[in-house]
Amino acid sequence: MSHTAHIRSHRKPRRSASTIAMRAGVAGGVLGTLAVAGASASTASAAEPVTQTLELPTLTADLASQVAQSADATQQAAAHYQLLAERDSAAANAAKQAKSDLAQAKKKAEAAKKKAAEEAAARKEAAERAARDSARPTLTTQSGTGTSTGSGSSTGATTGTGTSTGSSTATGSAASIVSFVKSQVGKAYVPGATGPSAYDCSGLVQTAFKQVNISLPRVSQDQSMAGTQVSLSNLQPGDILYWGGRGSAYHVAVYVGGGMFVGAQNSSTGVVERPLSYDPPTGAVRVL
Repeated sequence: MSHTAHIRSHRKPRRSASTIAMRAGVAGGVLGTLAVAGASASTASAAEPVTQTLELPTLTADLASQVAQSADATQQAAAHYQLLAERDSAAANAAKQAKSDLAQAKKKAEAAKKKAAEEAAARKEAAERAARDSARPTLTTQSGTGTSTGSGSSTGATTGTGTSTGSSTATGSAASIVSFVKSQVGKAYVPGATGPSAYDCSGLVQTAFKQVNISLPRVSQDQSMAGTQVSLSNLQPGDILYWGGRGSAYHVAVYVGGGMFVGAQNSSTGVVERPLSYDPPTGAVRVL
């Protein structure tokens, strides 16, 4: 209550019951009207719902066919790429296997080549040994003595095997050949070489005879057939010595007199001068 409420002149006039009732009636009428209007609107809204239609594209037969074709093309492309990947993988594996097989094949070929070379060397050594063994009895059965002249000079030389070697003094073309082969002593042995820094056996003999304008065949077999065959008991400087059969000789050298020969022996010794007893030859031919 206000602090002036006890003063009569400051009190608010009381509203009459009729005024309050009238106001209440008016308010009720207004509220009732609003309620009726709201109900009517609600009823109308319920009776006539608002709808919104969305138009979607129609899936025609052509569009469906295009979609199916696109899916099929995608599937085919995927299958194609998978096939390419499988082929690439298979090719890589095949290349790797081929490389491995090639390496193994090369290794086996090298081993086989080495083995064949060793067997060939062994056969050659055996053949040379057999030829030397078969030649020695023949040489030892041929005895010879030098012929003494009235002046006491010897016209023949006897080797350690008892083989007479005839005259040991080279003259003319023979002297040129002997001088040449002796000057090559110490040079290397190389298969197929004909000088001037290296020789094989027949290459040395052929080049020596070229010094006197005599053309000899290139290989030992043919050189053993050149000229006239002579006895090992009647050798002269410049004669060609051969080892093995005539026409199938595997080695040749030049007799230089005094029971010595010069030949390109092998890769270990090169061109050497040796006595006939070092490796007795099978036979000899004379070209000069």
